[in-house]
Order: sequence, then C-alpha cells, then structure tokens
Amino acid sequence: MLHQQLKNGIKQALLEKNPLKLGVVRGLVAACTNELVAKRRKPDDWLTDEETLAVIRRAAKQRQDSIEQFRAGDRPDLVQQETAELAQLKTYLPIALSENEIEKIVREKIAALGAETKLEAGKLIGALMKDLKNQADGAIVKKVVELILSRNAESGKR
Repeated sequence: MLHQQLKNGIKQALLEKNPLKLGVVRGLVAACTNELVAKRRKPDDWLTDEETLAVIRRAAKQRQDSIEQFRAGDRPDLVQQETAELAQLKTYLPIALSENEIEKIVREKIAALGAETKLEAGKLIGALMKDLKNQADGAIVKKVVELILSRNAESGKR
C-alpha cells in the first residue's frame, strides 16, 4: 500500500539523512492523516492507493501553483525549494502520459463518440478522464481536446 510506503519513507529518509525527502514525506503522511479524519475514519487507518494518490496529486498541484507564484514574485530561492519538493513528490506518482500519447487517445475517443464541436468538449473530456484517471493531468487533456476540436472546426470550414 502506498500509504504504508510513505510511512516507511520517513524512516528511510532519516537513515539517508535527507532533509528534503524527510520534509516532503512527513508532509504527505500528515496530509494522509488529515484525509482520513476528513473522511471520518480513524487517524491510524490506511488510505487506499487511489486515495493516497489523490493526496499526493493535490500536494504536487500546490507545489506547482507555488512555483508559479514565486516566479511572478521574483523569488528564485523559493522557486528552487518548491521545485525540489515537486520532484520528490513526483517519485510517488505514476508516470504520466505524454501529450502525443494523450492526443492519440483523444482522437480515438473523438472517433468513438463522434464528438466534433467545441460544444461537445465537456462530454469528451469527462469520458477521457474516466479512462485516463491516474495517467494524465486534466489540464493537459483539456488543452489537447480543445486544440484538436478547434483544428477540426477550422478544417471543416474550408
């Protein structure tokens, strides 16, 4: 179980004397405990891998947002820290599909559903996210869908 792996990661980080990894893993374990409490379960229970991945993704998204804010605020020291933490978080996430792979899947789904207009983008994205739940970032999927549908609309007008 991923949750248990995170708890063991604290011990490993202590043995490695890696303060960055220790801070990230402790934060994830605390976030998992908070998730358990929010779901009205005992703090010493275990989250499923799916729930743990959701917690890790949330933490990664927070780091990404922080990086953008710190870049806008011209704080390269904080950008560097958040980038290092984000890299550590990504070691716990499954490898995401590339944009090219997502584009191929989107084209297949468009053919299967017959979605051709931007009005059908929401339905298409919803269906894709069910298929790509742990494999792709929703923002990237949305971007690829909108790009393909706009290209299709332009080529249809000509």
